[in-house]
Amino acid sequence: MTRLRLAVVGAGVIGRDHIKCIQDYDDCELVALVDTAPPAVAKALAASVPLFTSLPDLFKTMQVDGVILATPNKLHVPDTLICITAGVAVLVEKPISDSLEDAQRLTVEVEKSKVPVLVGHHRRHSAILEQARAVIESGVLGKIVAVTASATFVKPDSYYDIAPWRKQKGAGPILTNLVHEVDNLRTLMGDIVEVQAFSSNATRGFEIEDTAAINLRFANGALGTFMLSDCAASPRSWEQTSGENKDYDYFSDENCYFIAGTNGSLAVPTMKLLTYNGERSWMKPLTRKQLERIDADPLLKQIAHFCRLIRGEEAPRCTVRDATRTLQVALAVAEAAQCGERINLPPAQEEQHKKIAQTVPWEPSPA
Repeated sequence: MTRLRLAVVGAGVIGRDHIKCIQDYDDCELVALVDTAPPAVAKALAASVPLFTSLPDLFKTMQVDGVILATPNKLHVPDTLICITAGVAVLVEKPISDSLEDAQRLTVEVEKSKVPVLVGHHRRHSAILEQARAVIESGVLGKIVAVTASATFVKPDSYYDIAPWRKQKGAGPILTNLVHEVDNLRTLMGDIVEVQAFSSNATRGFEIEDTAAINLRFANGALGTFMLSDCAASPRSWEQTSGENKDYDYFSDENCYFIAGTNGSLAVPTMKLLTYNGERSWMKPLTRKQLERIDADPLLKQIAHFCRLIRGEEAPRCTVRDATRTLQVALAVAEAAQCGERINLPPAQEEQHKKIAQTVPWEPSPA
């Protein structure tokens, strides 16, 4: 089978991660880079591929099977439109846009075009997240009641010093980080239909928030709380507890999500399961079980999925429409934090995926 020819647009941090995944996966090859920054010249030379300064120049010069857009958020929509006009499959990084209106416009254009487009919410490909979803869907937890979740960590001062725009409105952890967490929770718990939040900038003193406390209502009736902070000396974030990104310190004994149902609860990502085997009562014992955790590189799994998508073997695990809903929820949290009111979200236009592929199916042990 002929290897797929892929180009990467944007040779920054996430672009370099995509390049490595392409090089590590046998079904595809890197054939071009697109970037205007001077350091991209050396990166193209190191990868032994030509460097282009724009997508139109790339498409005029060579044929590619797919493009990975690892560009700034504001370029996601226009660059995706260029690709689908050229009839080239796209993996576009998240968030799909920094504007709900632009994301909705892109949804219409992508669905009209029929060109394969995948949004890079790469945690959808996490073996840990797949396993947690399988446990929930097995019914062992009973009816899901609540989730307590967090993303509390410290961004160093240099993060803001080297890019002062990060201190200004339009940035901040709600719009920068929460969109990933919202997508995780939607994957695990289903759609979010109401949000409430308040935020604080008391620690850093920037225009943007540094901490937020968030309440969530899910379509299935479950409730959730989320604590978000980028100035809290705490390891309770996905990056620090999952161990999937080796750039972060890893705390194998910590969790960032705790999902509770009527018959049991699950801590994620340690995969510690507590269930009742008899009468359900706080005076009765819960059975403790440590599930075997499955580890895999979600970015590499995403590249494999993108290749199968290009070949027409699979549907996109995260569509533009689905990613737009995730963005809509994150923007509603930002609005709620500003106005101090509950924000009700309109019904999702597309029912969220019922199943995500499971690396290892999980079934409850016999009683």
